[in-house]
Amino acid sequence: MPTNEPRPTKAVRRDEARAKAAQMRAEQERKAKRNRMLAIGGLVLAVLALGAVVFFIVNQSKERAEAYGSVAFGGGGDDVVAPALADVEAPAPANDEGGIPVSPAGVGEQGDDDTVLSIYFDFMCPVCGQFEQTNGEDVKALTETDGVTVAFHPLAFLDYTSQGTFYSTRAANAYAVIADESPEHLVDFMSAMYAEGTQPAEGTSGLSDAEIAEVASGVGVPDDVIATFTSTVTGTYEVGTGDDTTEKDGEWRTFAPWIKAAYASAQQQFPDLGTPYILIDGVKWEGNWQQPGALRAAVEQAAAAKG
Repeated sequence: MPTNEPRPTKAVRRDEARAKAAQMRAEQERKAKRNRMLAIGGLVLAVLALGAVVFFIVNQSKERAEAYGSVAFGGGGDDVVAPALADVEAPAPANDEGGIPVSPAGVGEQGDDDTVLSIYFDFMCPVCGQFEQTNGEDVKALTETDGVTVAFHPLAFLDYTSQGTFYSTRAANAYAVIADESPEHLVDFMSAMYAEGTQPAEGTSGLSDAEIAEVASGVGVPDDVIATFTSTVTGTYEVGTGDDTTEKDGEWRTFAPWIKAAYASAQQQFPDLGTPYILIDGVKWEGNWQQPGALRAAVEQAAAAKG
C-alpha cells in the first residue's frame, strides 16, 4: 500500500543498525554471564558432591578398619610374614598339612590306607560355590565311605576382595571354630555357606558376623560355640622380607594364624594353587568336576584299586 512517509535517511538507518547490534551484544553478554553462573554453580555442586562421597568413603573405611582391625593375622598386611604351621594353634581335628580330615571314623580321623580327597577352598570364591553345587552331596557321601577320607583346607586368599572386612578369614575362622568345638556340624556348615542366595559375590563386603552366625545356627551349631566366632587372641607377628623383619604385637581371631600358615604352606607345595584345588592321594586331579559324579567316581576308583 503506498505511503507518503519519507524514507529514513542513511544516517538514521545506520544508527538503528548500531542500536540493534548493541542490543544483540547486550543480550548475548547476559546469556553468557548466565551460562557462566550456571556452570560455576554446577561445578560447586559437583565439588560438594565429590567431597561428600570422599568423606563417606573415608569414614566408611575408618569404621571398617575399627570394626575388622582384629580379624586377620597381623592385620592382613601384604608384608606380614606367615608363621609356620607347627608354631600356631590349630583346630583340634586339623592335620599337619593345614587340613581337617573327615572320614567314617569322624572328624579328625584318617585311616592309614585311606584314599584321601583333599579340597582347597575359599568361602568367597564363586567357582568354589559352583563346585559345591555340583559335588557337595557326593563329597558328603565320600566322608561316609569306608576307605576314604576327605581333607578340607579352608583358605583366605580372597580377603582383599571383601572391601576391608576380611570375609574369607572371618568365614574360615568360623569353620575352624566349628571343627574344634562342634565338629559334627562341619560339613553341613560348609554346604550352607555356599548355598544359593547365601554365598556373597566376590568384591562385596561378604556376610556380616551376625549373618555367619545365623548360617551356623541354621545347621545346628550351638549358641555357645557361635559366640566364639568373634573371639580374639593376642600375639606377636613379623613384617618385612628375608632377614629384614620387625616383630610387632597384634590381635586377631582365634584361628587366624593357622589360616595364614595353612595358606602359605599350600602355596609352597603347589605353585599353581587356586580354588577349588583338588588332590586325590596328593596328586592334583585333572578331571572335570563340573560333570556331576565324575569326582566321586574317580575317588571311589582310587579306593577300589587299593582294596
